[in-house]
Amino acid sequence: MAAEQTRIPAPSRPVWVTDELVARWCAWVRRDVTRQGDPEPEPVTAVAPYDLAPTPPVPACAGEDVASAVGSARHAQREWARRSVADRGELVLAFHDLLLARQEQVLDLIQWETGKARYHAWQEVAQVATIARHYARRARHYLGPRRVRGMVPGLTKVREVRVPKGVVGVISPWNYPLYLGVGDVLPALLAGNAVVSKADSRTPLTLLWTRALMGEAGLPDDVWQIVAGPGDVVGTALVDSVDFVCFTGSTVTGRAVAERAARRLIGASLELGGKNPLIVREDADIAAAAAGTVVAAFANTGQMCIHVERVYVHEAVYDAFRDELVRATSALRLGQRYDYSADIGSLTSQAQLAIVEAHVGDAVGKGATVLVGGRARPDLGPLCYEPTILEDVTPDMAVFGEETFGPVISLYPCAAGSDPVSLANQGTYGLSASIWSRDTRAAGRMARRIRAGSVNINDGAAAAAGSIEVGMGGMGDSGLGRRHGAEGIRKYTESQTIAVQRFMPLGPSPKSSTSSFVHRTNRQLVLLRRLGIR
Repeated sequence: MAAEQTRIPAPSRPVWVTDELVARWCAWVRRDVTRQGDPEPEPVTAVAPYDLAPTPPVPACAGEDVASAVGSARHAQREWARRSVADRGELVLAFHDLLLARQEQVLDLIQWETGKARYHAWQEVAQVATIARHYARRARHYLGPRRVRGMVPGLTKVREVRVPKGVVGVISPWNYPLYLGVGDVLPALLAGNAVVSKADSRTPLTLLWTRALMGEAGLPDDVWQIVAGPGDVVGTALVDSVDFVCFTGSTVTGRAVAERAARRLIGASLELGGKNPLIVREDADIAAAAAGTVVAAFANTGQMCIHVERVYVHEAVYDAFRDELVRATSALRLGQRYDYSADIGSLTSQAQLAIVEAHVGDAVGKGATVLVGGRARPDLGPLCYEPTILEDVTPDMAVFGEETFGPVISLYPCAAGSDPVSLANQGTYGLSASIWSRDTRAAGRMARRIRAGSVNINDGAAAAAGSIEVGMGGMGDSGLGRRHGAEGIRKYTESQTIAVQRFMPLGPSPKSSTSSFVHRTNRQLVLLRRLGIR
């Protein structure tokens, strides 16, 4: 790549992160079960992507710790639910203010744990602040009682109310430790629930820092608790104990979570994988489409579920688009800095680097062409990999249909008269999609035919994801349920119907026969039909 590259100063650990601070954060991990001869669980120790040095160990929980956390959360939830929505909202707004005031700290932590560029870490702060503000202000509207017509107009008075689920389990991934770790917790708390979160083993410190900040804002200790440890122990115990599960992660694990939740007849919200398409129509603004594709493909080093991996370009503009895309990608600054001088940061783990290298190597070995990138950059950082564009990708290559989850995209020319929607709908995923066109009406009609939870027109992915008054989620193998919008908070509640019957009971009167009651009711039904009343 021709772009400037930058190095991270050694060591990678932020200088302000002292052992004393880490110990205070780790105190938020719930571990209060007395071990009677059982060995202590091995602490959670992650690896910092910038230098592969271990981050401070975090205490791990056993299954009994999870059950204990849920039990104390269930007790605390009763008092928490008695507080008004407005009162809970004021607490969340206090957290909002603290987050913005202390953001430099959490930006350092996010970068230290994930390796992402600072701008992409800041996007997490901005999104969480927006979610906090939105739900704090709109929760009463989303959760307020709703008057509906009763069975017998004038005699039956009916309200639909929302009551909390109880204890919500949140299992969040490593790629967005603040946004996905906290953005789903806030509406659950505002809805009157207690929450038990499983910290991802690669990025526990960001979540623990945030829990400490929420404590400063005034949240009672047991209303939001953190557990840590391996998913097959802690995650399983969490699903087995809570009243609702919010999971973000791989489709394989999501299926296991859904099956376990189904056995207990509890609800689950699942945002899973994606192999997201982008379509460039013949009438697209080529420069804008190329710039938007770069952002959609390489933001967060490609480690986001909604990032673009497949790009379908009308053959009439294919060459012009490809050349502009290569130019824009080549200008990206790859590196590791605790400032805004790098456009693209590191991958987060050696496992993720191995997947990226395997997909690119397999494609090249089977005849694909690397237009730009295509190699690791250990000279810049142990997990750095160049933003990569592939051409001539065929169905026999792993990168064609499997999620790469890294800075790699494939270009496909579309012949005139072909249907790019059929190509976009290939596979079993359906999370996000993008269309570029000057004719937004035509693009809108095309969008409705794409199987995806969100379709962005003249934007890569951020327009829909950032519009938090509407839901965000997937179709097919990309998951169930939605975050954001009304469903993003109502999913944490149960709908309860309260009906009041006035003046007289329903059904036949003791003074008349059943047959006469049925006859009168039938006449009323016919009359209601003629009057246009439901």
